[in-house]
Amino acid sequence: MERKLEVMATRPELALWLVRPAFWEDEYGKAVVNPVVSGCQVWRIPLMGKTNDPHRALYRTLTFGLPSIRPHIIHAEEEPDSLAALQIAMARRLFAPQAKLILHTWQNVNRPKRWYVRLVTHISLREADAILCANSEGVQVLREMGYSGPTAVIPPIGVDTRIFRPLERRPSQAFVVAYAGRFVPEKGLDTLMEAVARLGPGVELWLIGNGPYRPALEELSRKLRIEERVRWLEPVPPERMPELLAQVDVVVLPSRTTRVWKEQFGRILVEAMACKVPVVGSDSGAIPEVVGDAGLIFPEGDVATLAERLRQLKESPELHQEISEWGYQRATMRFSQNYVAWQTLSFYRMILEGNQ
Repeated sequence: MERKLEVMATRPELALWLVRPAFWEDEYGKAVVNPVVSGCQVWRIPLMGKTNDPHRALYRTLTFGLPSIRPHIIHAEEEPDSLAALQIAMARRLFAPQAKLILHTWQNVNRPKRWYVRLVTHISLREADAILCANSEGVQVLREMGYSGPTAVIPPIGVDTRIFRPLERRPSQAFVVAYAGRFVPEKGLDTLMEAVARLGPGVELWLIGNGPYRPALEELSRKLRIEERVRWLEPVPPERMPELLAQVDVVVLPSRTTRVWKEQFGRILVEAMACKVPVVGSDSGAIPEVVGDAGLIFPEGDVATLAERLRQLKESPELHQEISEWGYQRATMRFSQNYVAWQTLSFYRMILEGNQ
């Protein structure tokens, strides 16, 4: 996100203020956010409420600095059903009614909501002048919820190609399959583990991340008798991920749809593609949309087909090379931070000119 703003800030006609939390907290811990973003005025505001839940946290401010900033556009990367989106919408109405309000959504499932969440969502949608979606199914969900305003499919984050770039491949005797992300049931890691077990000796599985599902996965690896072929790696900063990716042969995102969730983007996919690492993904949610024809797709939960996709990459150096190149081209052309920045700027101009 920071790189996207830095690129946008190079436009002389644009003055950017970045209002962001003073710190962020998730399942990996608490992190203090960067106080400096090149080209932006940065104002860090503490959060209150459930700071590890983006839907139940509020900023410790009433005005967000709007009376002094007097913006033409307020781009809030907050979900319409979040308290923060409601707070920002009310601040706009009181302190910057001339500004256009753009919200953002990742949500590609129209989940059941309690009455008070529906109320928050209704007000936020009514106040929004436009909403950006991380995936095309997000547009459909907005329409189902009654929003008829302008939308576009522009992910809020891309891949920083200064960091995620091809590095020299480190030789290995094993064929290394990798996953990076949360260890939770909906990520389908049991499917991945069973597929790797079918491939037999000579194939390793690297699981990068952490989460509550790890004990169950460790037990499954023992049951499948592949515990010696599974390597557990803690999450690493983005700057170190290309070093790990240079040691793997394929990255897999085996997500599995639930009643209230399906894959919304899959950032590890574009990061791996930018490093010229082939990707395999399930057909859950936005994965096929992100991968396009630059990777391999399998039906979610289908162990046999996933094992066959991995076997194809293992046994065909030509296919491996082709998908590496296709993925690199797709990531750098469609998902780079530069590309996302210019898409976002074009959307701003459309909204300001009233050409939606």
